[in-house]
Amino acid sequence: MADTVVFGSLLYSHIIPPVLAFIGVILLCSGIMDRKTNYAIAGIILFFAAGILPFLILPLVLG
Repeated sequence: MADTVVFGSLLYSHIIPPVLAFIGVILLCSGIMDRKTNYAIAGIILFFAAGILPFLILPLVLG
């Protein structure tokens, strides 16, 4: 049980947010340079989701 909570908290606080932020920055740069607004908007949403989701998910995981 404790291993699951530790892995869940590490997953949602240290692994998923940087991956989402990196993908968001790549999409944002690609969208701005190629003038594709869909990519730019998706990049902005992913970047902000990477910053906000740990605060929404971790209280549920840690109880």
